[in-house]
Amino acid sequence: MSELLKTPLHEEHVRNKAKMVEFAGWEMPLQYTSIIEEVKTVRTDVGIFDVSHMGEIFIHGPDAIAFVDYLIPNDFASISFGHALYSPMCNEKGGIIDDLIAYKVDSETAYLIVNAANKDKDFDWIKTWAKKFNVEVHDKSMEYGLIAIQGPKAEEKLQEITDVALKKIGFYELTQSRIRGVKGTLSRTGYTGEDGFEFLVEWDAAVTVWRTLKEYGMKPAGLGARDLLRLEASYLLYGNDMDENTNPIEAGLSWTVKLDKGDFIGKEAIMRVKDKGITRKLVGLILEGRNIARHGYKILKDGEEVGFITSGSYSPTLEKSIALGYVKKDIAKKDTELEIELRKKTVKAQVVKLPFYRGSVKSHK
Repeated sequence: MSELLKTPLHEEHVRNKAKMVEFAGWEMPLQYTSIIEEVKTVRTDVGIFDVSHMGEIFIHGPDAIAFVDYLIPNDFASISFGHALYSPMCNEKGGIIDDLIAYKVDSETAYLIVNAANKDKDFDWIKTWAKKFNVEVHDKSMEYGLIAIQGPKAEEKLQEITDVALKKIGFYELTQSRIRGVKGTLSRTGYTGEDGFEFLVEWDAAVTVWRTLKEYGMKPAGLGARDLLRLEASYLLYGNDMDENTNPIEAGLSWTVKLDKGDFIGKEAIMRVKDKGITRKLVGLILEGRNIARHGYKILKDGEEVGFITSGSYSPTLEKSIALGYVKKDIAKKDTELEIELRKKTVKAQVVKLPFYRGSVKSHK
């Protein structure tokens, strides 16, 4: 077994007695205090996350914008410089290779932040298609640290130590900024359902930024809280809620697919799905009691198997057991009564409208 990778903040986590776990080949903090306490901090105040394990893939050259637009179904060409967007990245069959955020820096520079577990696969895929374009592709994942600053008080607390007017940074916008003198790229993005920012900084400067954020009352949180927060906000997790056997339409990501733009990888396959119609759909479920539906559990309707759970947990914010899962399209309607097969029993569940929880996160609207 190869040695686990360590983020630039690894020693900070260990020194502050975080519980460390293996995740996607990295040694990462699962929690600092308790997962529930960290969730509540992010929902009511502000928490900080080390997400330096995420991959950073930079694309340079005259065709940089056109190339990224071809890689993904969302309309990257249409957004302004200094903006970003969320998108799946699909294969020729319309299956989701990964989901990512694409950042448009200038006419010849873009970068993608991808999931840690998929970084090498993504990089190989992107390099293969880059041969058709006048671009250079670089994996700079080990050159940068990434810190997420999340919560309804993120803007208020961060404003004390940064040199830009945070109110002017819109949702999914980015700018060059300094935090206590340390230069980096600040974007209004996140994975928690709350307002907040992500700060991309050179690897060796990450510790200074982390300590400054803590000094100004922002509390560290781990992967456990991050996963619960994203589930409450109904954000999908690659490998659980979608994979290469999933298309964006059935995953509820139709809003990221712009079929009226130019060509992109998987366009014809996704158009066929759209024309033919999907056979299954990702839905939100509220379970009876405090029972937790785990990934892979069967979903039943009148005793017949009709789908499976992709993500599930007990929500401390809603005080309900929540889950995401795929079911046959004809029973994906709100208020449909279903059952979840646990180990030795079945539990009632109801289809609900997503998201489960809407926090302070900004929007384009």
